[in-house]
Amino acid sequence: MGADRSGGSALSGAPERLIADAMLGKLARWLRTLGYDCAFLPGIADDVLIKRAVAEGRVILTRDTLLIQRRAARGRTIFIENDRVADQLKELSKRFEINAYGFLTRCLRCNAPLEPMDKEAARGKVPPYVFAVQERFSACPGCGRVYWAGTHRDRMIEAIESMLKGGWG
Repeated sequence: MGADRSGGSALSGAPERLIADAMLGKLARWLRTLGYDCAFLPGIADDVLIKRAVAEGRVILTRDTLLIQRRAARGRTIFIENDRVADQLKELSKRFEINAYGFLTRCLRCNAPLEPMDKEAARGKVPPYVFAVQERFSACPGCGRVYWAGTHRDRMIEAIESMLKGGWG
């Protein structure tokens, strides 16, 4: 990555911890879908975003040219040029390998790693039909959201394959 558009960052592989600015909420959600640790707080001020990135060892994903010029953000930003989330994912896949190793292992809402959930514990927390036909569930320890491998999972895989044109894995 060139210093002119990336704030001087030189990432050889995928960053372990990311934080997306206010313009990249959809990208953050898709990265979480793939299992990447990507924090996102809508409406967070740039100063707070940078402080959090530094404190948590995160790389900032941003579309804000003023943010990448700030001294405190230098060396920890990836500038995203594209507007559409599909193009943003493709752009990132050119910088580092994007894979699905952690597919659906993080909460899409709050980013916490999901934990296996006993089927009986899911009773009453998922629709009755889902409880009857699914055997495996995961839960978010942060927000309590429950996940299972329904038809939405297949649609997500198709969407990611389409966005990255050629699949992933």
